[in-house]
Amino acid sequence: MGHPRWAQAVATQCIGYHGRPMAVSFRTHTCGELRASDVGRDVTLAGWVHRRRDHGHLTFFDVRDRYGITQVVTNAEDAPTAHAAGEAVRNEWVIQVSGTVRHRPKGTTNEQLATGEIEVAVDELTVLNPSKVPPFYINEEQPGLDEQLRLKYRYLDLRRPEMQQRILLRGQLASAVRRAFDALGFVEIETPTLVRSTPEGARDYVVPSRLQPGEFYALPQSPQQLKQLLMVAGYDRYFQLAHAYRDEDLRGDRQPEHTQVDVEMSFVAEGDVMDIIEGMVQTVSREVLPERPMLATPFPRLTYEQALDRYGSDKPDIRFGMELVDLTDALRDVDFRVFAEPIAAGGAVRAIVAPGCGGYSRKQLDELTDVARRGGAAGLAWLAVEQDGSLRGPAAKFLDDDVQHTVRDATGASEGDLMLMVADADRVRGAEALGRVRVGMGDRLGLRTPDVLAYVWVHRFPMFQWDAEGNRWDATHNPFSAPVWEEESRMESDPASVHAQQYDLALNGWELGGGSIRIHRRDVLERAFALMGHSVEGMRDQFGALLDALEYGAPPHGGIAIGLDRWAALLADQDNIREVMAFPKTQSGSDLMMGAPSPISPQQLDELHIKIERET
Repeated sequence: MGHPRWAQAVATQCIGYHGRPMAVSFRTHTCGELRASDVGRDVTLAGWVHRRRDHGHLTFFDVRDRYGITQVVTNAEDAPTAHAAGEAVRNEWVIQVSGTVRHRPKGTTNEQLATGEIEVAVDELTVLNPSKVPPFYINEEQPGLDEQLRLKYRYLDLRRPEMQQRILLRGQLASAVRRAFDALGFVEIETPTLVRSTPEGARDYVVPSRLQPGEFYALPQSPQQLKQLLMVAGYDRYFQLAHAYRDEDLRGDRQPEHTQVDVEMSFVAEGDVMDIIEGMVQTVSREVLPERPMLATPFPRLTYEQALDRYGSDKPDIRFGMELVDLTDALRDVDFRVFAEPIAAGGAVRAIVAPGCGGYSRKQLDELTDVARRGGAAGLAWLAVEQDGSLRGPAAKFLDDDVQHTVRDATGASEGDLMLMVADADRVRGAEALGRVRVGMGDRLGLRTPDVLAYVWVHRFPMFQWDAEGNRWDATHNPFSAPVWEEESRMESDPASVHAQQYDLALNGWELGGGSIRIHRRDVLERAFALMGHSVEGMRDQFGALLDALEYGAPPHGGIAIGLDRWAALLADQDNIREVMAFPKTQSGSDLMMGAPSPISPQQLDELHIKIERET
C-alpha cells in the first residue's frame, strides 16, 4: 500500500508481538496472523471488509483488523450459503468467516501483505453488523482529506490503516519509554489533575468547586511542583506519562491537552540528567524504529549562544549544514545603510550560503524575504557569486574588492552560490530570522533527510529576560530553574548575565523536551521570585507548599519533560501532533465529534454558583 519505511517497521513489529493465537469467541486468529505454515488449518476470522471484488461465482473479500489484512474467498459452487450471505456485503461491514487456509493460486500472491501467500476458502459467512457508506474512503489514502470531516468522524478516521499505524507507533513508544525507565530504577507515580492555579507561562483551564462555592481548581500545565515535592519525599527517581493542559493559541505542535514524559531525579547535576535521558532516548529510538538512523551518538551538545550563532535557533535542525556566518566585522566600515545602522546599534550582520542558488529569480528571492520578515527581520539582503569571483546584488556596489574577498573567504561561497544576509540591531532576532530562512532553504534543496533522527542538546540558557511591558525580569523557561551556581551572586546585580542550568532536547528542528536543575534552597527561590515581581505574600499564596518543603531537607534535584505527542509525530514523519493523537481538538480548541465545549444546564450552573453574563 506504499507505506513509508517506519510504517512497515511498525506493522512488522505488531505482527511479531501478536504472532500467537488470539482465540476469542468470534475468531481463532487475527487478520494479520496466518502464514503459509497454516495451510490446511480450519480458522475463523472477524473484521471489517477492506475491499470486495465480485467475480460472479467467486467473491473475494479483504478482511481487515488492526493486525493486518487477509484475503478470503466465497465460492458459489463449494459453499453456496456462504456465497449468498456475502452478496449484500460491502466495504466496512463487520463480518465473521470460517473456512480453510490454502495457498493462493500461482501468480496471485501479494508481496505487499504479510499474509499475501495464503487465502481462506470460506465455508460460513456471518454479517455481524452492516455499515452505512462512510463519508470518506477508509481503504485508501486520500491526500488533502478535509480535516474538519476527519475530526467529526474521528472513529472512522482512526480506522484508516495509515492512522492505525501512527496510533500503534505512539503506543509502542509509550511502552518502550516505560520499559526503559523501569530498567533505570525509576518509579511511575501519578499526580493529580485537579490542582491550584499558579502562573506557569500559559493560561490555566479552571474547574469550579461545587462544595466550595467561588473556589476553583486548575488543570495542571505540568506536574512541576508536585514532582519536586516527590523528590523532597525521597522517591529519588520518578516518571509518569502525564496529561498537561494549557489554554493557549494552537499550532501544529500544540494542543489544549497533551502528554509529556515527565521525569525528576535527586542528587544529580546537569550532565547527569542529560546522560540518563539521552541513554533512554537512544534505547527507545532503537527499539521502536530500528531502521531510522540517529545522526550522531552521543548527541551533540550546544550552548544556547552556540545554537543561535550557528543555526539561528534554540531548537536547531542539524541534519544539514548551511550554518550562519557572522559578517559584522567584515562589513563594519561599509557605507551601506542596511548594514551600517544595525552594526552601529550594537547588532550583527549574518549570512548563510545556499550552494548553486546564485541564479535564483526575483520571485524566489522575494519568497525568501517574506520568510525573513515573518521571523521579525526588516528584510533580506543577497549576494550571488559570479564566474569571475565578483559579487552581484543590491549591496555589491558598496563592497570594494577587499571586502568582497573577505566576505567570500568568511562564508566559503564560490561560483554559482547565493549568500543570504540579515542585518538587525537585535542580535537574537536577526539570528532567528535568518535561522528560519535556513530551514526554508533546507526544505527547498531537499537537505532535511526525513529518515534521519537528529537529536541535539541545547543548554545554558539565559536565566532571566527583561519584560518591558511588565517592567520586571521574567524567567526564560520556568521560575524553578537553578542558576549556574558560580553565577548565583549576580542574580540581583546583573540578572542578564546569569545562565540557568536549563537544557532542551531538540529533534529535527522541533523542541522535543525541556528541563533543568531546580532551585532546592528556599532562600534562592525566593530571590528568583522577587526578581520576577512576586511579593512575599504572593509567593506564600501560590507556592507555599513548595517553599515550605524546601526547608525540610530538600535534596539537589532536576528533571525534564519530553512531549510524547511531538516525539511520536516526528517518528511518524508528521508535522502536526493531531496525526498521532486519538481524539485531538481543532485549531480553535473544539471537539467536533463530541461537540465540546458546550453550554451546561442552568441547574448545573446553579449548583456551581456560577452566573453567565452575556455581552450586549
